[in-house]
Amino acid sequence: MAPSLYWWAKETHRGTPVVVKMESPNNWSMVELESPSEEDFMYPTGAVPKGGRNKNAKQTTWVLLLKAHKAAGCLTSIAAAFFSLAASVRRRIADGRTDSTDTSEAENPAVKSRFVTCIKVFLCFSLILLGFEISAYFKGWDFGAPDLQLQYLFTLTNLLTVKGVFDSLYLRWVLIRVEYLAPPLQFLINVCIILFLIQSVDRLILCLGCFWIKFKNLEPVAKQELVDESGDGGGYFPMVLVQIPMCNEKEVYQQSIAAVCNLDWPKGRMLIQILDDSDDPTTQLLIEEEVHKWQQNGANIIYRHRVVRNGYKAGNLKSAMGCSYIKDYEFVTIFDADFQPFTDFLKRTMPHFKDNAELGLVQARWSFVNKDENLLTRLQLINLAFHFEVEQQVNGVFLNFFGFNGTAGVWRIKALEESGGWLERTTVEDMDIAVRAHLHGWKFVFLNDVECQCELPESYEAYRKQQHRWHSGPMQLFRLCLPAIIRSKISVWKKANIIFLFFLLRKLVLPFYSFTLFCVILPMTMFIPEATLPSWVVCYIPAAMSFLNILPAPKSFPFIVPYLLFENTMSVTKFNAMISGLFQLGSAYEWVVTKKSGRSSEGDLVSLVDRQPMPQRVSSEPNLDEIRVEMKVQGERDRMKKKHNRIYTKELALAFLLLTASVRSLMSAQGIHFYFLLFQGVSFLLVGLDLIGEQV
Repeated sequence: MAPSLYWWAKETHRGTPVVVKMESPNNWSMVELESPSEEDFMYPTGAVPKGGRNKNAKQTTWVLLLKAHKAAGCLTSIAAAFFSLAASVRRRIADGRTDSTDTSEAENPAVKSRFVTCIKVFLCFSLILLGFEISAYFKGWDFGAPDLQLQYLFTLTNLLTVKGVFDSLYLRWVLIRVEYLAPPLQFLINVCIILFLIQSVDRLILCLGCFWIKFKNLEPVAKQELVDESGDGGGYFPMVLVQIPMCNEKEVYQQSIAAVCNLDWPKGRMLIQILDDSDDPTTQLLIEEEVHKWQQNGANIIYRHRVVRNGYKAGNLKSAMGCSYIKDYEFVTIFDADFQPFTDFLKRTMPHFKDNAELGLVQARWSFVNKDENLLTRLQLINLAFHFEVEQQVNGVFLNFFGFNGTAGVWRIKALEESGGWLERTTVEDMDIAVRAHLHGWKFVFLNDVECQCELPESYEAYRKQQHRWHSGPMQLFRLCLPAIIRSKISVWKKANIIFLFFLLRKLVLPFYSFTLFCVILPMTMFIPEATLPSWVVCYIPAAMSFLNILPAPKSFPFIVPYLLFENTMSVTKFNAMISGLFQLGSAYEWVVTKKSGRSSEGDLVSLVDRQPMPQRVSSEPNLDEIRVEMKVQGERDRMKKKHNRIYTKELALAFLLLTASVRSLMSAQGIHFYFLLFQGVSFLLVGLDLIGEQV
């Protein structure tokens, strides 16, 4: 049984002051005080502060003046920021469209509506509770008790003199939350904290593994270098197939085709396939003409177009691998439409296959031409730098396995064929083929020093759709691959790594606890204070994990706080996508091509200046000149057209929920919780109003 607790009573019983002695919520009694002291009316038993050294009046005056000056400066800055934010919000709302009006959204409308409805119900309930708490606050009930678990004790004294309906309702609410709501909520908190700690330990181990690789210089080294560039003998120049799958990529097709055609590899030992799934006739003609130009310039390149786009990218690659001439090639290299490999890409990746018959995949890392474009691209850089520098490198060195990134990689065609080839069953065909190849015993190598340039999504809408696909696909794949993983002949350790680390911990647990802990549980603890979330879970451990994440991109250190807040904001999209993939909801199988801007790097611009004029075709396709003129006119019209801003309802609803909880936290004088809820609510508000990304 817990020790007896005491709380001061504002009321008197028969003219004598009383305190409430409590051993449990249902076992309490009154104690009359014959000669009460001031401490009996201010603190619970054992909480009376010890007296300190008294300050004279002059010292107190100076302290108060300094605090007043500091407060005035803070209020001025906060007021300026508030008015600036209010002006931006007003402009966004006046010229905005909600995400519900977009018919191309990669989410099932019914599922999205239910998800938003749940958030709105939670928000309305929180607003009602906040009204109760504010009324109780102005009635003089104490919210600043040293022990928050004792806040409900003062209401027990009102059992003697219930003066109104509000007092009775609030008393019943306090007793309900103590008896029925706090225990299950505390249990859920403890479960999420355990998952949070496990995931944090995994992140720490990955960072230590990366440090060990650097310290011991364990990076992969090719067994043989290329020595004969003629390809006639002496060197290692196997037959390589280069594939560029694309779909309506009119912003980037020229630079990607040019980069691949300039690869430093014997022309007779390389074939380039442009796999076009475009359904826009104008884009098709432009891409086909670009291919013809390079053919006349001597490149060994062909154009393939599918009329029916079944299976999206996986179906496109599967169709291309069915060509009869594929049997003449030993390796295949894949680049997405916005990727621009350096000319020595093949010369730095292919030697790793020499005398290594078990090697099935060589993966290069990505670099980004627009990493400093806006705040959104800077925050993406932090995540992707950690993914390649730490996750991919550590898994490649110590496990010979990692998820294929879908591009900038070289596959042994035999490994693809033995693993079943490209399948259309998920939206993450790259991860699918990697898992199946690993189950068949093939090894992978990740080259952290070989880069391939690409671009990051510059708008939140494009990034949101990309993340939805990246987080729903792994859950689809996990459901489909679990029986095959269990039946496979690989070691128990490798099975455990795929199931618990690769899928469950990094693909399911991470978005689950991020959303549940920081967007649901934390606001609930403000209105159910008997269930507590420790400060180190709210602030210190997330800050430490963010610091580890930012180590591979040290120039991004000034963005560590926005990164932490933005990752929690994105947990809504990731959690929704994870649920869609896990339970096979309709949106999980829809593929939305990430919007490209067609930005070129400085090196690309220099190469365009230095490049010799390319011989032009004598004749062109019918009406091609008219098409160019029409596209130019259409581009001018698009620039003149008014651009509507997006308003995201889920993010806005959660913003108001967190801000409501921050008000309740302020009344309870909870410092860290209040600041976290305030800044996280503002972060949701900025994202919900699309104040991040290309339009800012």
